[in-house]
Amino acid sequence: MAKKRVIIMGAAGRDFHNFNMVFRGNPDYQVVAFTATQIPDIDGRVYPAALAGPGYPEGIPILPEDDLAAIIRREHIDEVVFSYSDISHEYVMHRASLVMAEGADFRLLGPEHTMLKSEKPVVAVCAARTGSGKSQTTRRVSDILRAAGKKVAVIRHPMPYGDLVRQEVQRFATYDDLTAQDCTIEEREEYEPHLDRGTLVFAGVDYEKILRAAEKEADVILWDGGNNDFSFIKPDVYITVVDPHRPGHEVTYHPGEVNVRLADTVVVNKVDTAEPANVALVRQHVAEINPGAMVIEAASPIFVEDAASLRGKRVLVIEDGPTLTHGGMTYGAGVVAARRFGAELVDPRPFAVGSIRGVYQKYSHLTDLLPAMGYSHEQVRELEATIAATPCEVVLVATPIDLRRIMKIDKPALRVRYELQEIGTPTLRDALAPVLK
Repeated sequence: MAKKRVIIMGAAGRDFHNFNMVFRGNPDYQVVAFTATQIPDIDGRVYPAALAGPGYPEGIPILPEDDLAAIIRREHIDEVVFSYSDISHEYVMHRASLVMAEGADFRLLGPEHTMLKSEKPVVAVCAARTGSGKSQTTRRVSDILRAAGKKVAVIRHPMPYGDLVRQEVQRFATYDDLTAQDCTIEEREEYEPHLDRGTLVFAGVDYEKILRAAEKEADVILWDGGNNDFSFIKPDVYITVVDPHRPGHEVTYHPGEVNVRLADTVVVNKVDTAEPANVALVRQHVAEINPGAMVIEAASPIFVEDAASLRGKRVLVIEDGPTLTHGGMTYGAGVVAARRFGAELVDPRPFAVGSIRGVYQKYSHLTDLLPAMGYSHEQVRELEATIAATPCEVVLVATPIDLRRIMKIDKPALRVRYELQEIGTPTLRDALAPVLK
C-alpha cells in the first residue's frame, strides 16, 4: 500500500510531539509538511533531518497555514492532523471543513496515543485557556511537593523557536543556562519562577528523551502545560485551571474542554475578581462534564511595588503576551492593579514600533496596554523602543519575569506580582494526596 501523505497543522509545539509519537519511523505515513500559525516567524523553517529520522533526509518543511488549501491540492494530501491549542471549537471545525472540502481527512490525536509513560509519579497542571492562572498553580504545586521533601523536576510544554537540533533536550538550573540557550521572553517568563525556587526545568523538542533525563534527577515529575494543551505525559494527578473571567470557555475551546473532562481536580481561579454569577456558571459546567472532579476555589491576589505612588499617574501597563494574543484576554493583572490604585492608562498603540505594531493590527481587541512580545531579539528591541516612545510617567510591569533585568526601561517602573491562594477546602494539598503518600 502507498503511504498516506500527511500535513500536521501546528505552532512549534504539539505538532512536533505528535510527529515524534505517531509518525516518526511509521512506514504507513509520509509527513509532507508542517504548517505554522499563532507564533511569529516559525514558518519558513525546516524540522531537521536529525530529529525527523529515516525517511526524511532533507527534513520536513514548515509552511504558512494560510497556504493550507493550496498545499493539500499540490501535494495530494490524504490526511491533515490538527496539532495546536487554545482554539475555539468553532475555529477547529472551520479548519476541518476547509480540509475536507479539499479532499483530505481531518484528524485529532488524543491523549492515549500521545502521552508518554513515566517511571516516576507525575502531576500535570493544565488549563482551559491561556491566562487562566496555570503558572501560579504550578508554582504552588511545586512548593507543596518540595515542602514534603520531594525533589521536583518541571517539564514545560515546548517553546522551540530557535535551533531545533540544539533544543532537542534542554535543562535549566540557573539564569546563566537561560542566557546560554538564548531563551526568549516567553521562555524566561515560564522558566525563571521555577529556577527562583531551586526547581530544575526541562523542555525542548523530543519529550521521550526529555522525560528520561528528568527522571534521573527527580522524585516527582511536574508537567507545566502551555496554552491549554493536554499533558504530554500520563499523570497520576491531573489538575486543570479554569477562568471565571471567561465563563463558558471551559466547554467551548479545544483542547481546554478535554483538560476539564480529564481532570482529577479543577481549580476555579480568580474568584476574588470575577463576578459571582460567572464563578457559579463555571462550576456548573464543570459539574456537568466532570461530576467526579475535586473542585478548588482560588484567588490570584495582586501585589504592587509602591502601589500608592500610582494614584493619578499616567501609566503604561505591560501584560503577559500570550495571555492577550491567542489567550484572547483584553486585560490582565496590570490593568486590574492600575485601576485599583487610581492610575490613568496610556494607549501605546500610536507609538508601537515594528512587529509590535503588527501585533495590534492582528489582535484588534488590545487597547490600553502593551503585550510583552519577545519571540526574537529584534522583537525585544522593538518592545523596548515602543516603551521608550510611549508618553507615560510610570511603567507597570505585570509579566511573570522582571523585564527590567533584560531590557532598558527609561522610565520609573514598578512590578506587579500574583500568586495562587486557595480559598477554603479542599486544597491542592488534598489533591496531591496520591503523590504525597
